[in-house]
Order: sequence, then C-alpha cells, then structure tokens
Amino acid sequence: MIVLRLAGLSLRLRIRALAVGLTGALLVCGLAVLAVGAGDQPIPPAEVLRVLGGGGHPADRFIVTELRLPRMVTALAVGTALGLAGAVFQSLTRNPLGSPDVLGVTSGAATGALVVVVAGGSSAALAGSAAVGGLATGLLLYALAGRHGMGGHRLVLIGIGVTAILTGVNGWLLTRAPLMDAARAALWLTGSLDGRGWANAVPVLAALVVLLPAVLLTRAPALRLLEMGDDSAAGLGVPVRAVRAAALGAAVLLVSVAAAAAGPVSFLALTAPHLARRLTRAPGPNLLPSAIVGAALLLAADQVAMHAITDRQLPVGVVTGVLGGAYLAWLLAGERGSRR
Repeated sequence: MIVLRLAGLSLRLRIRALAVGLTGALLVCGLAVLAVGAGDQPIPPAEVLRVLGGGGHPADRFIVTELRLPRMVTALAVGTALGLAGAVFQSLTRNPLGSPDVLGVTSGAATGALVVVVAGGSSAALAGSAAVGGLATGLLLYALAGRHGMGGHRLVLIGIGVTAILTGVNGWLLTRAPLMDAARAALWLTGSLDGRGWANAVPVLAALVVLLPAVLLTRAPALRLLEMGDDSAAGLGVPVRAVRAAALGAAVLLVSVAAAAAGPVSFLALTAPHLARRLTRAPGPNLLPSAIVGAALLLAADQVAMHAITDRQLPVGVVTGVLGGAYLAWLLAGERGSRR
C-alpha cells in the first residue's frame, strides 16, 4: 500500500492497482500512436512521434495534426470520461448494472440532441442540448431516488423505466425530423467518432481537467466507504447526501459531455469498471483504473471500427455494443453458473 499526501488530502494506492494503472497508461499511449499512424496512408510510429515532437515531413504533419489527432484525442477523452463515470455510478448504486446506459442518462442526452435535430439546430446546439438532456435525466433520477438512497436494485429499476420512456420519446422525435436530419441523428445515436475535430474534444478535455482530479482526490475515499452502506458511512463521518450529490453530478456531467462529443457510445461505461476490478482485484470503485481501461477500450474499438471492413467504416458504437454486450452476457452466464 502506497499513501500519497497532497494539500491535506491522502490517496492510498495498492501496488497491484498501481501496476495495472501504469501498464494501462502505457498501453493507451501505444494505442494512441498506432491510431494516429493507421489509415489509407500509413505513417510509422517513429514518424508519428517525430511529428508530435514538432518535426517530420509537412504532408505527415498535416495528416497527423489536422486529420487524425483530433479524432484520437476525442476517443481518448470520451473513453476516459465514460470509464470514470461508469465506476462512479456502479459505486453509488452498489450494483454492477448501475451504468449510465442502464440508468437512462445516455438516453436523456440522446433526447436532448434529437430535440435540436427536429428544430433544425446547428451541430454546436446539438452538443449543448445533449449535455443538458443528460444533466436533466440525472436530476430526475436523483429526485426519484429520494430519501431511500441510490443503493441496491431500486435505482436500477427506476433507470430502466426512465430509459424505456426516453427510448419511446426518441423514436417519436426521429419520425418528426426531416429525412436528412433523421439520418444524421441516427448515425449520432449509434455513437460515432467520424469527422470529430478539436471542437468536439475540447469540452470533454475541459471537463476531465476539472472533474478527474476532483473525483479522485476528494470523493474516492468517501465512495469506498459508501459501498458499505449509507448508515455505516454516516457512522464513520461521511456526509452521505453531499458526497452522493457531488459524485452523481460529476458522473452525469462526464457522460453528458462525452455523449455530446461522440454520441451515446454503448456499454463502455458498463464494461470498463468490470474489467478494471478484475485486473486490479482491489475493493472500492477503482476510479483511475476504470478511466484508463475506458480510454484503451475506446481507442481499440475505434481502430476495429475503421479497419474491420475494408470498404467502409463502422460507427464505433456498433463495435462497443457488440463486444460489450457479449462480455455482459458472458459475465452473467458465469455468475449464474457459479451460483449452482
């Protein structure tokens, strides 16, 4: 166990979790370099690093900095945000199914975006409305949870109901949109990184710069205690309502800005925390490992989406949905078998 102290705050790190985090960070860096170099005109990793260092051939600099780097950074930021948000949601609900996909936050972001599509708004308005829709859904979930708290299956059942309602609303909004706008919205609803630029990446990066250290340094210890139950955490001096509200607000904001940047990328926020816990074998929310695993998963999924079929690109949400759904089915089947 390693204890880091910074400005009166302490952060405890297990050796295995630290090793997994460092290995994952190196893997993310390697995937990022490969992602920038892959394409119709391949660029070797050494040349990519040379371009990122300020050198390289002018043609390579244009391809890397103007065409591929913004997409890679968007994937990196969105994956990090969804991995961290999924870990917070699962910790707050004390339920492995407590992800923004299941609880309806992602569907709320989609509803906000579709309202702008039907109204004929711009891409910037679509991103902002998606963020507002996700935040509004988070507030609704918090209000419906009420004084009974957010643990157990209660909030998951509420979220399933909210998701069902919003799915119906989203389907109706698609039928009201013009044909071309409906096709654009359908692609966005799948989750896509195609054509993403710095304007998409910057809001997610800004949210991560503020919320990532805030959640890790100020909320991680309290979330670990909340997993023992509200009464136990309150007995240990944790301000339960304040911690829950702050953590939920941060997670909902991360999901909202991620959905605004890349659409509702399915199953990533559900899968990344599961994989992080299996790798670290550590109790608690595993916030930082989940964020790193989320980034690695989305970078890898984007490469599969771009190169799995030679004559076309898949939306990255299709890849995460297939792989994440298969992993969830395998996980549930394994748990059922272990209970027999």
